[in-house]
Amino acid sequence: MGFIWALIIGGVIGWLAGVILGRDIPGGVIGNIIAGFIGAWLGSLIMGDFGPVIGGFYFIPALIGAVVVVFLTSLILRNTSRRHS
Repeated sequence: MGFIWALIIGGVIGWLAGVILGRDIPGGVIGNIIAGFIGAWLGSLIMGDFGPVIGGFYFIPALIGAVVVVFLTSLILRNTSRRHS
């Protein structure tokens, strides 16, 4: 059951990051989950472990890391689409 919660919370974190930036992450729900997991890993590397723990994620570092992931992904995809246009 813990794995299911981690997927749900990872998806919510990725979705919130997209909402904060006003950008969609490609891949829909799967993309949001991936952004949430990578964001949690990146956020904990940069900021350490603090704040409330939800579904196994330290929420604040995970959300900030996911915002960075969504921003970088949208920046890379935007530059790639310009080159192919």
